[in-house]
Amino acid sequence: MWQQSRLTLAPRPRGFHLITDEVLAALPALGGVNTGLLHVFIQHSSASLTLNENADPTVRGDMERHFNRAVPQGAPYYQHHYEGDDDMPAHIKASLLGASLSIPVGNGRLLLGTWQGIWLGEHRDQGGSRHLILTLQGE
Repeated sequence: MWQQSRLTLAPRPRGFHLITDEVLAALPALGGVNTGLLHVFIQHSSASLTLNENADPTVRGDMERHFNRAVPQGAPYYQHHYEGDDDMPAHIKASLLGASLSIPVGNGRLLLGTWQGIWLGEHRDQGGSRHLILTLQGE
């Protein structure tokens, strides 16, 4: 069985956001998959996906502060700034974290670890809606 759908996420402020529940809500067929794989792909070059802490929101804040220090906004060596000072750092952060996740599926659920959740990394000040492609395969 293969199923593919598009999930549109509402605009969010810059930072890291737990989106596991939204992804699960978009996958009604998940409950019928005994063994499989979910591939999640974000169709943007200034936002990212990653797996991380799902319980303590301070981890998401710490991650945002760390990335803002590691990849500063307005660095004098950036040449790309057509869309604003936040654009080039957003591209770098998105490349560092990545545009896709592959998550194993078993017995009708995502086989995430106890403290793992799916995060959207919104790296623009005004990123707008974000689009995910969800591809579920399994039996």
